[in-house]
Amino acid sequence: MLEHQSIVFTLFLIFTGAACFATLALFARQALIVGYIVLGVLVGPWGAGWVADTRLIANLAEIGIIFLLFLLGLNLKPQKLWLLLKQTLLVTLLTSIIFGLVGAAIALGFGFTVAESALVGIAAMFSSTIVGIKLLPTTVLHHRHTGEVIISVLLLQDLIAIVVLLALQGLETGALGWLDFGRLVLALPLLIGAAFLAERYLLMPLFRRFDRVQEYMFLLTLAWCLGIAQLAHSVGLSYEIGAFVGGIVVATSPIALFIAESLKPLRDFFLVMFFFAMGASLDLEVAARVLPPAIVLGVVMLALKPVVFRFALGRVAESAELAWETGWRLGQMSEFSLLITFLAIQSVLIGQQVAIMIQLATLITFIGSSTIVVLRFPTPVGVSDRLRRD
Repeated sequence: MLEHQSIVFTLFLIFTGAACFATLALFARQALIVGYIVLGVLVGPWGAGWVADTRLIANLAEIGIIFLLFLLGLNLKPQKLWLLLKQTLLVTLLTSIIFGLVGAAIALGFGFTVAESALVGIAAMFSSTIVGIKLLPTTVLHHRHTGEVIISVLLLQDLIAIVVLLALQGLETGALGWLDFGRLVLALPLLIGAAFLAERYLLMPLFRRFDRVQEYMFLLTLAWCLGIAQLAHSVGLSYEIGAFVGGIVVATSPIALFIAESLKPLRDFFLVMFFFAMGASLDLEVAARVLPPAIVLGVVMLALKPVVFRFALGRVAESAELAWETGWRLGQMSEFSLLITFLAIQSVLIGQQVAIMIQLATLITFIGSSTIVVLRFPTPVGVSDRLRRD
């Protein structure tokens, strides 16, 4: 009974607090995830201590990441993306390398090891899919070239992040890591093939036969997402990679839109817990020691990313106006930075100081980038009627 009350009280704190901080974030024109992270810091073990043990929350929060990657795969329309690959592939690779080198150089300058600096550089490579998409008006997202360019860059960055997650999965076993990595690379195409066969001969026939029973379709969607994730885990891959593959397999099917709409509320539910857990794991004593490198990394990324994207997109014949807007909208670090850090510290690939430094730098860029975008460009939460677009 006490355990039940403790869980209920923990969920009460998380979601009631998240609602309050989300309200403050909206008034401040900030991304909601900033509020969730701040809430975790304040009520977690290193703050007020109202949530003393975040292990259960962190384990549950992984489901949110599974759903996030499933939906990312679900939105990855291969045919449409291929039309933009020739233009944005070189841009994405070039900018990612620059951001990675600069991030690693900053970490080395502050005395971190080469391995830790490499992880910092990797974390600096990506821009936030959640922040980038949430601050795009729907008309820009679906009907303008700016939205297409931003989506294609984010999707390519997501693919790079998936490769990084796969590499972390292979390196986790230590001395035999590279052998395991090779085995995992072979397991990936087998997983994709099995998923395609299951989608064609099992999932689609069931959907077509019982498509009028929405409760059944919802349950089948959950079973597909978590089933492919578990299959991936069974063959040595991560749950997240399996979910991403499961999304890609059904991305072109007629039911993709229904699946996406059905899982968004569940994704958001668990993502609130994920970002809360990230904030709650922030050791304030350690954070005080790594604050200088975190500030430098965050500010440099905020200043560097718009300039680099402006130059890179300008080289592939995009207009200066589009290039600048894209750069500012992609001027933050990513939730993938937090996820990669989360997995790396679980695998003892980096220390706590590095992880907290990356968390702080990411939070700084979330706040700074969101503020710049809502003050300068059309967004659903614009500070004026002229900039407010749905």
